[in-house]
Amino acid sequence: MAGASLLALIDDIATILDDVAILTKVAAKKTAGVLGDDLALNAQQVTGVNADRELPVVWAVFKGSALNKLILVPAALAISYVAPWLVTPLLMAGGLFLCYEGFEKLVHVFRHRKGGAAAHGGAAAPVPAQDAAAQAAARLKAIAESDPLVVEKDKIKGAVRTDLILSAEIIAITLGTVAAAPLPTQIAVLVGIATLMTIGVYGLVAGIVKLDDAGLYLSKRPGVGVGAQLLRRIGFGIIGAAPYLMKGLSIVGTAAMFLVGGGILTHGVATAHHWIEGVAASAGAVGGIGGLLEAVTPTLLNAAAGIAAGAAAVAVVTITRRLFGGIGKAA
Repeated sequence: MAGASLLALIDDIATILDDVAILTKVAAKKTAGVLGDDLALNAQQVTGVNADRELPVVWAVFKGSALNKLILVPAALAISYVAPWLVTPLLMAGGLFLCYEGFEKLVHVFRHRKGGAAAHGGAAAPVPAQDAAAQAAARLKAIAESDPLVVEKDKIKGAVRTDLILSAEIIAITLGTVAAAPLPTQIAVLVGIATLMTIGVYGLVAGIVKLDDAGLYLSKRPGVGVGAQLLRRIGFGIIGAAPYLMKGLSIVGTAAMFLVGGGILTHGVATAHHWIEGVAASAGAVGGIGGLLEAVTPTLLNAAAGIAAGAAAVAVVTITRRLFGGIGKAA
């Protein structure tokens, strides 16, 4: 009898583990897109620090990401049990914040270029007192941020904050995948996905930010043989390509903010989601390239929605700051 009970217990454990493996695989496939965006965003966030501080920064962000997931997993389980209707609004708030940060980056780039053009174009136009004060504050902030430690801490905070939103989406997608499973299976799958995503993303980020060091190492390989020469050529190639890769990651990271944020917002609004599906289906009916258009259309529309939402959020925040700034000065 005891032997039969033990075999039954082992069989139950094997069944649970099999369910966990299957559901983890399904959840990993569904979150693969977010994982790619997470990789691009975080690799872009940690670039620009001193070479000897790159890995410590990645490690700091890794620990922040692990803490995010340590909070998010039980929080997601609790919210889905107590108030499942709250999951979507929270995700949408995170998506809107991503769009806001993405558009703010675009505004920063535009102002930087405009400022450079003004510097080369002669005398600048008179600046209103309020704008002059804002520019002075920005200059003081730039001086403070010229300290490498300040820049490093700012980058870590930004990367951890971005990771929090993307991790929340990964956890929410995973939770939706295992919603019908027993609680132990849900916990096992969520913990497994959170662990795999964290280690996978930041392992790759560490490799990306140290590409130039790897190229430098290969370029200095001694020897006169064909193999040594090939390694040196590869090293020089990596050194030459690394800046373009980092620049590309910066662009992809900003685009990912709009794609992910816009996607979260449109999925949270049923009317918008169904409209995008309808437009994609109509695009699919175009002869010859219908399949390509149907696949690309949702991505483009999600990005457009993200850009529009980001622009609206930046406008609201800017107007609010100016209004409250004016009130504060008047007082």
